[in-house]
Amino acid sequence: MAEPVYTSPEVVAKPLGPYSHLSRSGDLVYVAGQVGFRPDGTLAGDDIASQSRQTFANIGALLESQGGSLRSVLKFTTYLVSVDDIEGFYAVRNEIFPDLYPDGEYPPNTLLVVQRLVKPELLVEIEAVAQVGAA
Repeated sequence: MAEPVYTSPEVVAKPLGPYSHLSRSGDLVYVAGQVGFRPDGTLAGDDIASQSRQTFANIGALLESQGGSLRSVLKFTTYLVSVDDIEGFYAVRNEIFPDLYPDGEYPPNTLLVVQRLVKPELLVEIEAVAQVGAA
């Protein structure tokens, strides 16, 4: 079995600590939890919709750097800091998923509401597991 490769492509903001944005072993790619920071490190907005859109864009950019896309996702795990943001998060998914998954078959998603994320201004964090083509 090949050793995993860890990388942090510059298509998103730098990691917030000592970790990599991606881990890859063969065709499997694990995307570390992504948040609403733009590639330049600024926050996309202070609302759930802006942060959710940016978070999905970050996951997509990371997967594209590995030859995949959001269509390559096998599973999402989503963390929200407020139950009041669930409907707003769902609205963003309902906005972007029909184009990504036109057959209406969406990847599994576990949604958790947590007390806080690594920075207090963050409202959503999403991690993903994907299968992409050969490296």
